[in-house]
Amino acid sequence: MKVSGFTFCRNAVKYDYPIVESICSALPVCDEFIVNVGRCEDGTLDLIRSIRDPRIRIVESVWDEALRKDGLIYSQQTNIALSHCTGDWGLYIQADEVLHEEDLPALRQAMADHVGHPDIKGLLFRYLHFVADYWSTNPWFYHKAVRVIRNNGEVESCGDAVGFHVKTARQYLQSGPPQWLAHSGARMFHYGWVKDPRVMLEKKREQVAVYHGDQVPAAEARQLAHETFQFEDYAVLKEFRGRHPAVMADRIRRASRWGRRRNRWLTPAFYRNVLTRGFRG
Repeated sequence: MKVSGFTFCRNAVKYDYPIVESICSALPVCDEFIVNVGRCEDGTLDLIRSIRDPRIRIVESVWDEALRKDGLIYSQQTNIALSHCTGDWGLYIQADEVLHEEDLPALRQAMADHVGHPDIKGLLFRYLHFVADYWSTNPWFYHKAVRVIRNNGEVESCGDAVGFHVKTARQYLQSGPPQWLAHSGARMFHYGWVKDPRVMLEKKREQVAVYHGDQVPAAEARQLAHETFQFEDYAVLKEFRGRHPAVMADRIRRASRWGRRRNRWLTPAFYRNVLTRGFRG
C-alpha cells in the first residue's frame, strides 16, 4: 500500500497558516507528499523547502486571478496537487489542518484494511474547529469530512475544496451511497480561524474576493468594515480541554486567549444559538 499526501498553499507566511505543522503531522503515514505552492512573494516556497524531507515534492503553480466565484480556485489547485499523486490512497490535508499523532496508527490501519475494497472511495475524519484561540471550538461547524480518497482517477476535489465528488456522476462523495465511505479513526484539528484579528481580517478579505469577486454580500461587507476581525460567537464557543497535536506545541506556547468567556451554560446567547442552530455537543 502506498499513500500520497497532498495539499496546496499560497501566502502561508502572510496569513500565518500552520502549513509546516500540517505537513509534518501527516508525513509519518505518507510515502510521498505533494505540495502545490502558488506563486507569491511572502516566502511560502522557501518555508516549504525548509522542511527538508525527501518525501516532499513541490509543484509550483500560478493562480487564475479571474476565477473569483464560489471558491473554485481552491478545488482547482487541490486537483493540481492530486494529479501528481502516485499512491493507492491520497491523504488530503489543507494548510490550516493538523493530524494528531495519537490517531495515526488507526488511520494507517483503516487505509490498510480498505485498500483491497474498491467500493470504498473515501475515509471520513472527525473535525474540531478552533476559533479565535486554541481553547475555543465551534460545535456548529461541520463535524466530519472526507480527507482520504482512493487515488484511481475516479474522485476529485470539487467546489471550494471542502470535499470531493465522483467525476463521472458529479456525485458529492460524502452524500453518496454509504458503501462509498468508511471511518478513518482519526480527527482533524482545524486552525484556520486562530489568527491575530488583523491577519484574520486580511485573510477574510481575500476569501471574500475568491468567493464573490466584486459582488460582496452585505453581511460580509459589514464584517470587513472593521479594523480587526470580530469573533462574534466567542461567548458561546465550547471550551477545549483536550490535548493538541504535538507539532502545535510551540505555537500554543506563544499564544494567549482572545478574550474572557463565561461558562457557555451560563450565557443567555448560548441558548439563543441552540434555538436557532440546534444543540451540538
